[in-house]
Amino acid sequence: MHIDIAHLKTWIDRCESMQDQATLAPLKALSATLDREDVFEMGSHVPPVWHWLYFLPVHRQSAIGPDGHAKRGGFLPPVPLPRRMWAGSRMVFHAPLQAGQAIRRDSKIADVRMKEGRTGPLVFVNVAHRIYAENTLAITEEHDIVYRQLPTPGDAAVQGILAPEQAAWVREIHPDDVLLFRYSALTFNGHRIHYDRRYVTQVEGYPGLIVHGPLIATLLLDVLRCEMPHAQLNTFAFKALQPVFDTAPFKVCAQQLSEKEVRLWAQTHTGHLAMDATATLV
Repeated sequence: MHIDIAHLKTWIDRCESMQDQATLAPLKALSATLDREDVFEMGSHVPPVWHWLYFLPVHRQSAIGPDGHAKRGGFLPPVPLPRRMWAGSRMVFHAPLQAGQAIRRDSKIADVRMKEGRTGPLVFVNVAHRIYAENTLAITEEHDIVYRQLPTPGDAAVQGILAPEQAAWVREIHPDDVLLFRYSALTFNGHRIHYDRRYVTQVEGYPGLIVHGPLIATLLLDVLRCEMPHAQLNTFAFKALQPVFDTAPFKVCAQQLSEKEVRLWAQTHTGHLAMDATATLV
């Protein structure tokens, strides 16, 4: 497959801006999805990374591609590789979002680059977001998207990295179709790898439904929120290392490294790192 990286790089510095309101309904729905009993009312703080409930894509049905995402092009460059994944994010929390506020997200394509991976070409797109609440900067976020080929017969399995053996806090998650459907619905995410078992196994070649990367990151911070309920986040960064499937339970873990730094990770049922993350506290 020919990839015209010079053409894709012309998307660098492309911008878009979206307006929204931090409404209560999605906050209450995500809390229920996480099996929590939060009480949200107007003025309540929006928990870290729950801003992903807003600025949702609302593409018309005729604009949806075969994988359930919007057809390639538009704000994101039209990378021709079939697999698209949320590879990681880095965030700084400047001020809390509050339920009921008018919010705005200004986004820019910061970088587009290609490299040759073990199984073929990889294209990385970096998107920079600035989120404002009532015109006050609340969150800056860098979002990494990676595009890659579908697997071919005979591809060697990824060995992976073993997760740390010691964790102060551990929670076992049993992903199922309902959890993945509810999170897809909350984020208006039509990507079929999260709910269409026939598509994900027969077309994309995965063994089961894939747990959303942002959902795993949300679960990591939910452990911190339960164990340190009064902690205020300064930064949060995570990197997805290998997919998690609904075919087996996985664990979300955390270990406080110092007064202001916490390491968080998700591990597969085989004990390998699925996501590695770090949070710093105010």
